[in-house]
Amino acid sequence: MRIAINCRSFSKKNYTGIGRYAFNLVDCLAKMDKENEYYLYARKSGFFDFKRKLPQFSAKNFYRQIDYSGKGLGPLLKKVDLYHSPSLDFLPETETKIVVTVHDLIYKACSNVHTPDSLEIFESQFQQITAKAAKVICCSENTRKDLHRFFSIDENKTCVVYNGVDKSQFYPLSDEEKKQAASLLGKKGIEGPFILFVGTVEPRKNLKNLIKAFKDLKKKKKFSGKLVVCGMKGWMTKDIEEEIRKENLSDDILRLGYVSNLELRCLYNLAEVFVFSSFYEGFGFPILEAFSCGCAVVTSNTSSCVEIASDAALTVSPSSWEEIARGIEKIREDGQFKSALQQKALKRADDFSFAKTAQQTLNVYQEVVNK
Repeated sequence: MRIAINCRSFSKKNYTGIGRYAFNLVDCLAKMDKENEYYLYARKSGFFDFKRKLPQFSAKNFYRQIDYSGKGLGPLLKKVDLYHSPSLDFLPETETKIVVTVHDLIYKACSNVHTPDSLEIFESQFQQITAKAAKVICCSENTRKDLHRFFSIDENKTCVVYNGVDKSQFYPLSDEEKKQAASLLGKKGIEGPFILFVGTVEPRKNLKNLIKAFKDLKKKKKFSGKLVVCGMKGWMTKDIEEEIRKENLSDDILRLGYVSNLELRCLYNLAEVFVFSSFYEGFGFPILEAFSCGCAVVTSNTSSCVEIASDAALTVSPSSWEEIARGIEKIREDGQFKSALQQKALKRADDFSFAKTAQQTLNVYQEVVNK
């Protein structure tokens, strides 16, 4: 087979969820598949900044296809059997078979967090996907159910392929490594116990209710440490900023912005609790990353969060800051319960790997091309 993969989502400097998925998918395919030919497409203008280069893959059957002249995918698609878009995008007009990965339907499930213009774009893209794609890969059963709930699409055209977690980056630290991690975090102003949040700062991530829960714990003297917030600033953050000011928590909430995998690994390992009480997730990478580091997790009992977490996290209603607070408190005060969660977390993380993601995706390619 000759396979073209759009690599725009990992041509950026800082990988977030979809970028992590796309890069690790290609990386694992390069390690495992020596037979098929792969063409990695990225275009120079708009999506791609050539001060940052597309990652190199050593496999001899993987070729970089950089669109310097802006001709688009057309010339490449004429010589391949299949085109894979690993993220939401407008699809080309082509006779080549198309596979698309859908990560979520946030714009349908949480339409209030998008502008009318962005909703229109997403709707157009999904209409194209349902009409043109030979197969749609969904990253969770929840995402697949949402796709069928909102669109009329043949069930035989959709499947679930779970994302993985990079265990070379996210793993439990030894006691000596934890000392080094504590020193590294100390330089960022993190000393003593802390509660951790990781994710883009936007309304859907429900940081506002986490802040209310954190304030309640401080007020009741159930927790004296900091809330550490990691993630790039998204949109509609004014309410969150106002909540922090209103509750006089500026000195107690440490906002780090985007952090490296090294720093993230240290944070997951040393956090008292990791809280991911998002209103809606298509998958929820941070849950698996925390699990892989052996961190005790509080997450939502909705969307894909409960699906990915299974019984390895304490699940709460994201709409109730009181439940979030009680969840944090239970983990902190019940050492036996916390230890049991940590063991379950490590075991649950073993159910997910990017090697498995790549193999199942390759199976989809073969199914589509041979059909």
